[in-house]
Amino acid sequence: MRREIEAGRTSVVVDLGAVTFMDSSGLGAVVGCLKTARQAGGDLRIAAPNEQVMMILRLSNLDRAFKAHESPEVAFHA
Repeated sequence: MRREIEAGRTSVVVDLGAVTFMDSSGLGAVVGCLKTARQAGGDLRIAAPNEQVMMILRLSNLDRAFKAHESPEVAFHA
């Protein structure tokens, strides 16, 4: 993702539809990408997170930084 952002694609959508489990490592990776995107003047949005992923976001208060969208298409156009 870093290469894409550095290439000028600063609006990034991460499709989490196939993610069944996320721990602190995965969360850290997504937060790092968010930081990189925002430093480049863009944003990172998440799409289709399951309940386990949403629970991790809520417990870490990152649900405030990431607005979950129902699909990548919705997230891209939001």
